Amino acid sequence: MPQLNPNPWFLTLLLTWLTFSLAIQPKLLTFTPTNHPSYKTQLTTKTTPWTWPWT
Repeated sequence: MPQLNPNPWFLTLLLTWLTFSLAIQPKLLTFTPTNHPSYKTQLTTKTTPWTWPWT
């Protein structure tokens, strides 16, 4: 079973995670969200109870 041999894939896995951690992730973390949740206003809607015909 060659899938149990980590020798050919361990270096690929390691390089992929290092690339993600050191190059891609800091670039993604510098983006600022356009719709910040704290700036949204709370809308309260008045609900009316349902009038059931059998009660």
